[in-house]
Amino acid sequence: MASNQTAVAVGLEDLKNENVDFTTLENAFGPESLGIIVVKDLPEKFHQLRRDLLSYSSALASLPQDELEKLESPAAKWLVGWSCGKETLKDGRYDTLKGSYYVNCSPSFDEQQSSVAQKYPSFPEYTAPNVWPSTDLLPAFETTFRELTTLIIDIAALVARACDKYAEVNIASYKKGYLEHVVKTSISTKARLLHYFPSSQPETPSDGTNEDDWCATHLDHGCLTGLTSAMFVDEAAHAPKIGSSFSALPELERSPDPKAGLYIHSRTGVVTKVAIPRDCLGFQTGEALEIITQGKFKAVPHFVRGAASGAGGKVARNTLAVFTQPNLWEMVDEKRDFAAFAKEIVEKNH
Repeated sequence: MASNQTAVAVGLEDLKNENVDFTTLENAFGPESLGIIVVKDLPEKFHQLRRDLLSYSSALASLPQDELEKLESPAAKWLVGWSCGKETLKDGRYDTLKGSYYVNCSPSFDEQQSSVAQKYPSFPEYTAPNVWPSTDLLPAFETTFRELTTLIIDIAALVARACDKYAEVNIASYKKGYLEHVVKTSISTKARLLHYFPSSQPETPSDGTNEDDWCATHLDHGCLTGLTSAMFVDEAAHAPKIGSSFSALPELERSPDPKAGLYIHSRTGVVTKVAIPRDCLGFQTGEALEIITQGKFKAVPHFVRGAASGAGGKVARNTLAVFTQPNLWEMVDEKRDFAAFAKEIVEKNH
């Protein structure tokens, strides 16, 4: 049985003013924590960007199959552009329950892409050029995507700065400002726009073995993962539109299925459902952060459950995750750079 718990919250101004105390960080990211912090009081433009981009997620997934295939990047192991049915769940089945759209979203990625691709020819998942849908199909998709991800990266850098202040005091030989440097300068940062398709299966009583079928339990392998709250939309009542008729979709006040959402395996082994308020951003810890902080901050195992069809309507779940990851050449420990570390993870998951 999952418990519900409120994540540690901080205001954006407190982050900007470096007014987040170490106890707050330990409660958010430390060994006894959930591994997630919520940032509130976001700029006004965030709210419209979130609504627009998460509406685009439904519109994107509704494109004809031949258009979606144009957006696939098999050479990048489907970690650029559209991806559906390429990852495996824990029982070995291919995951067709959600579609993903991946973008190398650093503002400086495009200008450095060619040189980094030449330097790391065996890492196309981090160096391949982005692909974007036609503006005839999804007008302003790219602009909206870039604006929102840049905003999230900027706020992630403030969270990273707070982590640095803590690490500089509590970890011997910690490199001053290292995490903020990683978040601000990395061109490996990747965004994943997610669309959980409306379920075609009625909910069945759970024996606890398939709780994470919507998104298998995993650790993110970057530093800090920025997360919007999920948008639940009834696509039967409001079908997504493409082209010039595109508009933001009406958002349900809450999921019709109370079990749908983000779940975290807490340090004490309790499965905890965590809600990110609609007007906030969540940042959760990844494996690279745990290694960089020598275990002071722990990576968080988590999974996602979508809305069961028995909950009524044809409800989809849309969300955005931004994985701030070190550049391929940045060291995550004494022996491995991020290229070596990430290769181990990607080969395990794909």
